[in-house]
Amino acid sequence: MSDVETAERYRYFLPITTRWMDNDVYGHINNVTYYSYFDTVANHFLIQEGGLDIHGSSVIGLVVESKCHYRAPLAYPDALRAGLRVDKLGTRSVTYGIGIFKEGASEAAAHGHFVHVFVDRQTRKSTAIPERLREALSRLTLAT
Repeated sequence: MSDVETAERYRYFLPITTRWMDNDVYGHINNVTYYSYFDTVANHFLIQEGGLDIHGSSVIGLVVESKCHYRAPLAYPDALRAGLRVDKLGTRSVTYGIGIFKEGASEAAAHGHFVHVFVDRQTRKSTAIPERLREALSRLTLAT
């Protein structure tokens, strides 16, 4: 993975409002908070663009892997935006590429990946990604 991730490599953006509690005692956003941002942008996309009903859908996405590279510090009250793309779209899983950008910056302050496996809500057994979600996710795939 490249050391530099730029905004043009992402297909979907969500503004992120930092909160005072996001900062740690060192005066910057704590590392664990970035994973919350990752989760927020991925699920926002699934709900808004893919029609996922988080309360009633028979299929849900479970996180099975995540990783983050930290490149530059961010702190409250920075305005951020989270960029989302699809790096790999499988039959039952999706690997997102995610970048966290300070508003106005073209290079990510942090970037990484996040993997959802789709499962039956009741049995928790893996299942095919529903067609509406698959169609939405396919729009985020980078051309190769």
